[in-house]
Order: sequence, then structure tokens, then C-alpha cells
Amino acid sequence: MNILFKKRQSSFSIKLLLFATVMYVIHSYILHYFVNDSFFFPLWHIYLFHSLITLLLYGIINYKHAIGKTEIFNTFMISTLIKMSIAILFLLPLLLSDLKNKQADVFNFFIPYFFFLAFEVYFISSLLNED
Repeated sequence: MNILFKKRQSSFSIKLLLFATVMYVIHSYILHYFVNDSFFFPLWHIYLFHSLITLLLYGIINYKHAIGKTEIFNTFMISTLIKMSIAILFLLPLLLSDLKNKQADVFNFFIPYFFFLAFEVYFISSLLNED
């Protein structure tokens, strides 16, 4: 395996861990002090899901880049589509449940989703601009 791949992957993993931790603490604080609702999914499930999916997607792109493929836009788009499908599967128990107000739970999931997506796009674009 390419040493540059491992270096980039470990650097990204550390940054992702810090990002996810800070986001989790802020999100927990907001929910604890400003929202008196209980949610379908525990917050840590949501952040673990986003972190793992983001790490996996970046790893795929990083690997393709490390073996010399420079045209990875299609890989990024397909993996993002798969990521969206997996997100729907993750939310399926909520969507099929008998809860009356699902909107708060969906927002609780998709707000971090878009933050993680922005984080991912930033680092993938900086990976491609390295050359």
C-alpha cells in the first residue's frame, strides 16, 4: 500500500474525529438546553453513522487517487448516491414507526449530514488540488 495513502488517510481520520467530536458536543449542548424532546435515534448513533460513512467515502477516493487515477468525479458521485441511499436505510425504522412528529428527528439527522458532507467535499477537493 502506498505510504502517501496511509499518511493522508490517518491525517483525515484524526481531523474527522476532532470534527465529529466538536459537532457532537455542540449538538448535544443545543439539544440538552434548548430542546425538551426525546428522539428516536440516540445522537451518538447519528454521529457514528456519519463518521463511518465519511471515512469510508474519503478512503475510497483517497485510494483511487493513490493508485494514480485522476478522474475520480464519477467515483465521488456514485459513492455520494450510495451514501444517500444508506442514509435513507438508516432512517427507515424512524420513517416506518408510529411516531406522530418525525420532523424533529429528520432534522436531527440531516443537519449533521450536510455538515459532514461539506467537510468531506472540502477535503476531497483539497486532495485533488494537491497536484
